Amino acid sequence: MASKKPHAIMVSFHLQGHIVPFVNLAVKLASKGITITFAHLEFVHHQISQSQNSTQTDLFAAARTSGLDIRYTTVSDGFPLHCDRSTNINEWVANYRDRFPEKVDELVGYLLQSDSSFDYFLVADTFCVWSEKIAAKYGLVNASFWTEPALVFSLYYHLELLREKGHVPVNGRRETVDYVPGIRSINTRDFMSYFHDTELEVLHEYIFRAFDVVKTADFVLCNTVEELERDTISALQQRQPFYAIGPLFLPDFAISNSLMPEASSGDWLNSKAPGSVLYVSFGSLATTDRSVILEIAGGLLLSGVNFIWVVRPGMVESGGGGVLPEGFEDMTRDRGLVVPWCSQNEVLRSPAIGGFLTHCGWNSILESVWCGVPMICYPLFTDQITNRKLVVDDWRVGINLCEGEHISKEEVAEKIEFVLSEKKSAELRKEIEKVRCTLENAVNVNGSSERNFDCFVEQVRNEISRRCSE
Repeated sequence: MASKKPHAIMVSFHLQGHIVPFVNLAVKLASKGITITFAHLEFVHHQISQSQNSTQTDLFAAARTSGLDIRYTTVSDGFPLHCDRSTNINEWVANYRDRFPEKVDELVGYLLQSDSSFDYFLVADTFCVWSEKIAAKYGLVNASFWTEPALVFSLYYHLELLREKGHVPVNGRRETVDYVPGIRSINTRDFMSYFHDTELEVLHEYIFRAFDVVKTADFVLCNTVEELERDTISALQQRQPFYAIGPLFLPDFAISNSLMPEASSGDWLNSKAPGSVLYVSFGSLATTDRSVILEIAGGLLLSGVNFIWVVRPGMVESGGGGVLPEGFEDMTRDRGLVVPWCSQNEVLRSPAIGGFLTHCGWNSILESVWCGVPMICYPLFTDQITNRKLVVDDWRVGINLCEGEHISKEEVAEKIEFVLSEKKSAELRKEIEKVRCTLENAVNVNGSSERNFDCFVEQVRNEISRRCSE
């Protein structure tokens, strides 16, 4: 019997840091001749459309114009469009775990019944804990996509081992852990924030459950590079098929994937000298205390450097407005640009950018390295704490914003001056060029990530064929 064309049913997690690489994965799979049905949550689609001031119903129209077979649909999570899911997080997570799978089940059943000319398989975010049951019900090959580094994946993967050894929860201890397969050593201070928490809520249990489920996946894809996490990846590959396929970046054509309107900064950046601007952003989700914002503002005033600062609504408890010191924007009008959100790719690619003060989100790290921009690290929660270890301790392409527990404007100014000084940060820039070349080489035609991706596609086809022949 002639083999059918493979068709990936893709369901992303709803957060910005997951959506961006997941969209790029869809494009990458489609470029290999695979048909895609990409399902956004309805409220995610609504937010993206609103951010673009558009009524466009098909976010992948440009992809199809370029010749890629990507179909697009939405699935309701059962909550009203304008509901603030962050303030109802426990209720939302419980619903996403228990009730949302019914909606995905309906979509998968409909696709399989409506067009039998394809061989379908499932690609879901690792945090989609329901993927195992749906794949099993329909006999689908199940691929899990992890959007963070392999180091973080491995720590979650070995949670029970860490619990048995008494290192989770951390309980404030600072101890070296050297028994996790593939991780030479890591201090407990560098564990993800959820390992530090002693009171477990619905979200904790949900995330930990995801790493029971992922062990049943047929394949795991990871947005990292083999050469940067070789030992960790090798150890994981002893357990199940694990493919490093990163970095997954935006395609040449535009696909709307920002949940917030992006302010234009190109003209302002073009007016600044090369390497003279500090970019400051703490991402789309993390929050911090106003005291931290005030010390960063004080450091920017003391340093006297040019800067573009993303002050996102909701970044502190009191909201985006009024969190900066009184008169700050007037005092820095000639050298500073404060925006609620922007295109990070556009900013980091500008020759004017000389450094990035970052929360250490994984996408931000990969983008910063790709653009050769050294980082000042101030992780806030979840994987960001562990990502910092890779940036500062392992790759040496960034520095810590503060060395102690508390942040001060004087230390902020000192770190900014260090990174933006070409002479002082020469070693950082030397190391970041090495890592940048590693990323670039990985996605070249014969690079490790490209080979791994081709191998994954081939293995999916083989596994589908095997199941069809049984």
